[in-house]
Amino acid sequence: MRSGNPALSENTFLDLGSGSIVRNSADAMSLNGTVNKTAFLLVLTLIGAMFSWTQFSTAMAAGNPGAIMPYVWGGAIGGFIVALVTIFKKTWSPVTAPLYAALEGLFLGATSAMFEVKYPGIVMQAVGLTFGTLAALLMAYRSGLVKATENFKLGVVAATGGIALLYLVQIGLGFFGFKGMSFIHDSSLIGIAFSGFVVVIAALNLVLDFDFIEQGVEQGAPKYMEWYAAFGLLVTLVWLYLEILRLLSKLQSRN
Repeated sequence: MRSGNPALSENTFLDLGSGSIVRNSADAMSLNGTVNKTAFLLVLTLIGAMFSWTQFSTAMAAGNPGAIMPYVWGGAIGGFIVALVTIFKKTWSPVTAPLYAALEGLFLGATSAMFEVKYPGIVMQAVGLTFGTLAALLMAYRSGLVKATENFKLGVVAATGGIALLYLVQIGLGFFGFKGMSFIHDSSLIGIAFSGFVVVIAALNLVLDFDFIEQGVEQGAPKYMEWYAAFGLLVTLVWLYLEILRLLSKLQSRN
């Protein structure tokens, strides 16, 4: 099994302690349990986002929008660190997954508020498109219209890796003052096409996540993997939302 999501890789659903799957259904991962935990993480993300959004509004009213930056950087860096810990210590996911959701909520709320000030209405559009995409791909996957074949997985994984590498190179060049890949951020036709491509790849990663969750349930993965699978799905949703937000901002900046 393969996934473009770094949180879900080969042997993800194996019992890390014994290298074998769980046979007792009471201690095994279930689809309902994963869905419930995903919903819980989304609620925590929303709570964190609402808090930092309110803090941004307060900072703007006080004429000090820079006061929100600790939430932006704290949420982003903290979320990244917790995500790495979760990936390498999957048994900790019942604790680290909710923590990741709360931290990402702080980052998303503050970031979204800044986009909303510049492009009124953009956040609701991005949220609607994100969950609309999730629902559409879930229905397509469940109906068999979209199948996670090996070639499909290879293509999505390769594209996801290429995008990640491009972002890393761009960040590295930025440290040295180079701006050779400005199309990643600008609103040119090339920049919009790039963002559109990234949105498509992020969305297709949802299909791979659905497949991994289904495989985990079928193989009788350990119960704590419900939290880990929910965490992995949230990682993809956060990425998809941010890329849709970026794409919409590029489109609106051309109006």
